[in-house]
Amino acid sequence: MIVVLMGVTGSGKTTIGSLLAKRMQTVFADADSYHSAANKAKMAAGHALNDDDRQPWLESLNALLKGWLAEGGDGVLACSALKESYRNTLVQRMPVGSVVFVLLDGSKELIAERLAERQNHYMNPKLLDSQLATLEMPSDALRVLNDRAPEEVVNEIMLHMKA
Repeated sequence: MIVVLMGVTGSGKTTIGSLLAKRMQTVFADADSYHSAANKAKMAAGHALNDDDRQPWLESLNALLKGWLAEGGDGVLACSALKESYRNTLVQRMPVGSVVFVLLDGSKELIAERLAERQNHYMNPKLLDSQLATLEMPSDALRVLNDRAPEEVVNEIMLHMKA
């Protein structure tokens, strides 16, 4: 099973994703690691990425997911996947149902608090409003409130995946 943990910056994708992958005994990747240097510099300067900036990044992530599928089908990807079109690119030319999206949700205040505590991250906390405005709520994703201990959030995700 391939799981894409999605949500705005600071929603907990990396923390929950790495823990979930460990529990699933599978590989974990953070989509942030696949951004170009130009994209990282743009975000660090407080400028939101546009669709043209994101397209090559999303295509490289799609290739990653297809590679996981070809190697046995398991993996956890932490990726914002804010728009439906982005999610469609991520699963392009993959079997229906081979990827499960999990939206990590939380209040704007909680997420802003997390962002304020971050150290050495290129994503400018000022972009939270832009990300919230861009987010198109998925109709087919598991929606999990990430407002408690990471282990509890992972337990909830695992329970839903087994059901």
